[in-house]
Amino acid sequence: MRLVDLATALGAPLPEGADPDTGVTGVTHQADWVRPGDLFVAVRGTRFDGHDFIARAVGAGAVAAAGEGLPAGADCPVPYLTVPAARPALADAAAELAGHPSRELTVLGVTGTDGKTTTSCLLRHLLRAAGIPTGLLSTIGYELPDGVLRQPPAHFTTPEAPQVQQILREMAHAGARAVVVETSSHALALDRVRGVDYDIAVWTNLTGEHLDFHGSMEGYFADKAKLVERAREAVLNLDDAWTPRLLDRAGQVTTYRAEHRSPADADWWVTDVTEGPDDLRFTVHSPEGEAAAVLPMIGRFNVHNALAALAAGHRAGVSLEQLLTGLATFAGVPGRMEMVEREAGDPRVIVDFAHTAPSLEKALATVRVTTEGRLWVVLGSAGGPRDPSKRAPLGEVASRLADRVVFTEEDHRDTPLRDILEEMERGASRTGRGNYTSIGNRVEAIRHVIAEAAPEDTVVLAGKGPEETLERDTETIPWNELQQALDALAARRAGIRS
Repeated sequence: MRLVDLATALGAPLPEGADPDTGVTGVTHQADWVRPGDLFVAVRGTRFDGHDFIARAVGAGAVAAAGEGLPAGADCPVPYLTVPAARPALADAAAELAGHPSRELTVLGVTGTDGKTTTSCLLRHLLRAAGIPTGLLSTIGYELPDGVLRQPPAHFTTPEAPQVQQILREMAHAGARAVVVETSSHALALDRVRGVDYDIAVWTNLTGEHLDFHGSMEGYFADKAKLVERAREAVLNLDDAWTPRLLDRAGQVTTYRAEHRSPADADWWVTDVTEGPDDLRFTVHSPEGEAAAVLPMIGRFNVHNALAALAAGHRAGVSLEQLLTGLATFAGVPGRMEMVEREAGDPRVIVDFAHTAPSLEKALATVRVTTEGRLWVVLGSAGGPRDPSKRAPLGEVASRLADRVVFTEEDHRDTPLRDILEEMERGASRTGRGNYTSIGNRVEAIRHVIAEAAPEDTVVLAGKGPEETLERDTETIPWNELQQALDALAARRAGIRS
């Protein structure tokens, strides 16, 4: 793309003396990611100012820079585009350079505190099962229509705007007709998905999370609500207390409710829910009528996720019959109530991503129903810049619902691990049960619990789920929670104690 055309798209005047025909082939705000031909966007953050890295970016091949204005006395050896706001400009430039791939796709965005990943993966499965080539961009990675899981260049719930646009373009080139985008509040607040043309927004729920970033529940809601406001249609959960405030912000609305109300006040709802050891069965009521449904997952809360995916899939043009056929063949989500393979004499071990008090409560309550012996849980809480207010509630929930609790590390980064463990212990002490201890090393914690559990017991490894790294102090190490569980079971069989 010519520099003059990109400048026009960004609403920025072309600097005097700049060659309008300069070719721009990419965009980034990270100087270390610059490739020859890129536009470097200088973003001012809380810790760093991108303008300090312009020289490094130019040295790597940047042909132009953009920002909200050069600092006094600063020099820029390439044309500098002055834009009203840097992050929106980054997103807009990325979309322009990628050719606005989302306009070629049906884009379904999923947001909420809990259930985003399960709902996103389930929705992707339903669309594919109906014959629609569908991509996925989620916390677990991204998939083209071929179903092969890939990882973006940097680990975010949603990558930065240039990566989002590159992935969407890759999906369109691969023949995708639809894409499901798990959309975080950070992505919405930081304009990572500003250039995405959403057709359908799905709202799961809103509970306390990321308040260190958003400042308050009101701020958190306002950022999440941006997805609903941008999409042409919205699928909204009437069981969520925040939904009434979304109804006037949305375009065409479809509603769902997991608990039946009489008279029915939702477009989609269920009755006759039966929880089995391996699946959920219920009657679904929809605009097409009612029908029996089977979802091969445990946890009554997954009825909400199923309804959200069914309603969104229906709005995307899939019939009820096709949806229910696909629902019955869903293989689940890695790290979400994932059963670890076991042998005779092993305890049941489940890997789950639950890392907020509400999601942990749902997970433990679900597992308790089918646990014959004691219920153990291993969990930690993130440190660094993450919200510290959820640590004590996590500890309280774990102690109240489990028989044995071990607190451990979970990406504590530069926060002293002892501080995190003490906060979780403080929450657990409120129950008066005294059923908890702390083992700082997560490998040791997992091995200890699995070694101590009886064959009739259930062990829940909470918090890490499918994540591929563990952030310990200043070190980031490879991590596979499922493999850690398998190794611990093997050690148990061999009589090796942690």
